[in-house]
Amino acid sequence: MFAILANISYFHYLNIRYMIKATNIHKNFGDLHVLKGVNLHIKEGEIVSIVGASGAGKTTLLQILGTLDTATKLRDSNLTIHNSTVDLLSQKQLSKFRNEKLGFIFQFHQLLPEFTALENVCIPAYIQNTPKSEAEKRAKELLNFLGLGDRYDHKPSQLSGGQQQRVAVARSLINSPKVIFADEPSGNLDSEAAENLHQLFFKLRDEFGQTFVIVTHNEDLANMADRKLVMVDGKIVDKT
Repeated sequence: MFAILANISYFHYLNIRYMIKATNIHKNFGDLHVLKGVNLHIKEGEIVSIVGASGAGKTTLLQILGTLDTATKLRDSNLTIHNSTVDLLSQKQLSKFRNEKLGFIFQFHQLLPEFTALENVCIPAYIQNTPKSEAEKRAKELLNFLGLGDRYDHKPSQLSGGQQQRVAVARSLINSPKVIFADEPSGNLDSEAAENLHQLFFKLRDEFGQTFVIVTHNEDLANMADRKLVMVDGKIVDKT
């Protein structure tokens, strides 16, 4: 009986699918050593929060994991996302990988004010050369899913903060990315809109299977995650 259980446990171990593997990640800005050897594995479909005091290195780590910045090059440092070693990609390959595989949600939405909600959502799809009719169909499906089916033609100034953030979420999903990186996604929302956004992340994971990596100061959101990583002085010191 114990042998059978052991075999089942070993089989389960072998079949763990990691979406992100980061090994010995360092980041220096001149003499300032911001990241000091970060190691982490994030499983496919997992929601992970990263917390810590200001200056702990959370956003720097998120930007490196999201390929928006690069780590300090060391022989034993490595970053793999969806089985691709991103350190080995050219800038052109990296831009394509980022557009196709990764989605981003920021605190201040980053919506283009002159474009409608529908147009803002379509932008990453247009960059990927998706035909306009196909991009708009997918964008409308996402906006409908997020409760914004009556806001296609509204510009950001005509939307509430929570609605703007949901448009940003739809934009992050338009290319069906494997990973969503979120930096203080509810930091600019009132408590009700923040709670709705937090619940939405879990609904999206259940519906679309995305992996989420979320930097946040919101303890409620952090504690809802499958795992909470605590950063102190450039290192992960606790993995709850």
